[in-house]
Amino acid sequence: MILQRTLNKVTTISGIGLHSGARINLTMRPATANTGIIFHRTDGEQVVDIKACSANVVDTRMATVLGAQGMTVSTIEHFMSALAAFGIDNLHVDIDGPEVPVLDGSAAQFVREIQQAGVRTLDSSRKFVAIRKPLEIIEGEKRISIIPSRFFRISFDIAFDHPAISVQNYSMKFSTETFCKEIASARTFGFLHEVEYLKANGLARGGSLENAVVIDDKGVMNPEGLRYQDEFVRHKILDSFGDFSLLGSPLLGHIRAFKAGHDLNAKMVRMIEDNPSHWAYVEFSEQALREAKRFNSKSFAIDLAWNKV
Repeated sequence: MILQRTLNKVTTISGIGLHSGARINLTMRPATANTGIIFHRTDGEQVVDIKACSANVVDTRMATVLGAQGMTVSTIEHFMSALAAFGIDNLHVDIDGPEVPVLDGSAAQFVREIQQAGVRTLDSSRKFVAIRKPLEIIEGEKRISIIPSRFFRISFDIAFDHPAISVQNYSMKFSTETFCKEIASARTFGFLHEVEYLKANGLARGGSLENAVVIDDKGVMNPEGLRYQDEFVRHKILDSFGDFSLLGSPLLGHIRAFKAGHDLNAKMVRMIEDNPSHWAYVEFSEQALREAKRFNSKSFAIDLAWNKV
């Protein structure tokens, strides 16, 4: 994924919003190089353009929410993780509701839509953010850090006082294939008492066992059970992919997190942006592109670019 990418054709996906319960239509349209990911949020005749970037994050309490000019788009993380997994840097996203459809609570259906639409390579190179010095945030038991790495890695640990989850950890080196096979199908999860509280307060109106893993005192309530034994921590990695894509450039670094969530993810993205001495842009040279094509090796191109930083 050395060059920028967009979708090959227009595609639409529809579903209910997790919190609103409303039927929402999301249409993805190809975009030119250096456009970025832009949500075109409609409400009646009003249309507001909201770029997917950290500067537009307005809330991280239950999901990652983008906003501009009084309009918001919520629960973007699963969708953004799928785009990041396929290296899609540029896209117009028309959406007619306040949140991205939750679908089955994972990124699997977004992955299928992208695969069916196809991906188009553009004639502009990507700029990677290569971490050169460690950064860390600690808030009580929660912590997140990023350290230098020649590739993009995420290592995540969670700990819940419930036997259905307990302590789980997972670490992966990013590739599209690995994301699709090991991460994309991991669903969002919550405890029954939390879901009941949200519904009582007018939220989670679209939540059900069809789009989330729900846990009660006895264990997992979903009749089909889990998709992975450690589905919970895998979903945390899925969320992180989406949240860190708001940096606007792909990362070369190793994220390590413990009990982190959307809030710490967003804070780490801002910390990276606010500390330019801890990273450098890597833009692959024409030589690196030629050599990568010649040897059919992405890692060879990474080596060439890294040596130029």
